[in-house]
Amino acid sequence: QQFRDVGAACLSGDDGQQLLKFIQDEKNQGIVKSMGCGLLAPLVDELVRNKKSHDHCQTAITQLTKVGTSNSFLELIEDLDPGAISETILVLLPHLQIVLLQLDENRAAGVGLVLSALHKQLSRLPVPYTQQQEEADEHGLCRSCVALATFTRPFIDGVKKKDENCNPTPEDEKLKAEILKFCMLSLKEPLLEAELNQDRKSTLWLFAVEIMVILPAIKESLPGLLFFSSLRKSTSMDTDLSKESAACLAYLLFVQLIAMDTFPAVFSPVFILQCNMEHINQLLSRYASSKLKVNIFFAFKTKERCLPKGLCNKCQINVKSNILVIFFNNFMFLQRESGLKVFQLFINKLDAEAKHKFFRLCYFRCSVCFRIMESLNLLRCLLMKDKEMKKLCRIKDEYLKVLRVCISMSRAYYSAEMKVLKEEQKLRVKEAKDHARSTRLLKTITVKNDKVTHMSPEVQFQVLQSALVTFDLMESLVVRIDEITEETQGKTH
Repeated sequence: QQFRDVGAACLSGDDGQQLLKFIQDEKNQGIVKSMGCGLLAPLVDELVRNKKSHDHCQTAITQLTKVGTSNSFLELIEDLDPGAISETILVLLPHLQIVLLQLDENRAAGVGLVLSALHKQLSRLPVPYTQQQEEADEHGLCRSCVALATFTRPFIDGVKKKDENCNPTPEDEKLKAEILKFCMLSLKEPLLEAELNQDRKSTLWLFAVEIMVILPAIKESLPGLLFFSSLRKSTSMDTDLSKESAACLAYLLFVQLIAMDTFPAVFSPVFILQCNMEHINQLLSRYASSKLKVNIFFAFKTKERCLPKGLCNKCQINVKSNILVIFFNNFMFLQRESGLKVFQLFINKLDAEAKHKFFRLCYFRCSVCFRIMESLNLLRCLLMKDKEMKKLCRIKDEYLKVLRVCISMSRAYYSAEMKVLKEEQKLRVKEAKDHARSTRLLKTITVKNDKVTHMSPEVQFQVLQSALVTFDLMESLVVRIDEITEETQGKTH
């Protein structure tokens, strides 16, 4: 500690050049070898704070890497100043790379510990939301990601060479596992949170490309990671391969088309979509933080235009509920607009029978009916307030087209239920006694999330009648929206 304090005092007194001479002096190598690692922290702090002392501090750290260990640098990473995370990482990474490449034994363990520690620190930095924020890179996340990708390349190249020579060692396999773990962690944070766009090759986009290139380079099968992770032999890998990482991997592959040329074309489109439904639901459930990157997930190219009801049966419940949360419970207009697009894209992928099945489960709940009423009222108000909102008008037309079909289906269903209920009441009056009538199970109707099996026939009838009245109100709102649209078009002509 005293040696470290003396070094820090030299740096604070602008005597960094003198400290460098001490470190380089052959006579002092015994002291430097035994206690030199204590100087790393003050040297790094000086580099972060004072750019003027850049050259001699960098040279001093380079000299210390010859005698230092990865543990010395690891301690620095784990104890970073929250206000200088990015700057410190940028200073440390080149020297860390040198230290790790010098290791002959336990390199995989060292690389794994360093990558985990670095990712833990990067996860503390906020992810840029807009293009302006990403270009400004105020907190340094983008710069750190670029540096991290550069840091990993020598280790990946080493693994590739061993694979090409067909003589990988157990140590190489461990290194592969550590690199895979890092890739999966990076997919979860920051890439799952990032706003990526194919038309704008941003820094985070390039980092995503780097991660997607690494996976095939270390002989990791993309279909295996996405669709067959439960069959992997390594139990430790299952814990690392989180659902969120796999969801982000699917998004980068099928939506952003990154590394799509490495994905085998042997799987049917329906199989891919069916396997991806879990990932889609994961992205939808993280809507608030993932900025609805799933808004075009359903639109990836499939040969079959319509998907069968079997697929709808297996996956629709969670996806449907998450779409509704996005669609009805979000107050930002752009996110509601994206919700409409998601809803329309999903419906377009279903065949006629699947659509009927979906709408029965989705719209026969009274609570959802009221939410649709709220949505229609919002749509009406938006049209009245901003009559030149062209995007809204286009989305509105698609939404109302689907909604009319939905209302028609729902009305027919509830009318049929009322008819059946009336017939059952007549039969019970004729055939059942008072005791049998009170114990006989009635047909189940779903209201919100509760089963109302034990409702009396009179109450069931009132519930069904209330639903039909709600459909009438919906239709009146749809008509009013059409009137507003016609009035607007009349004025423009």
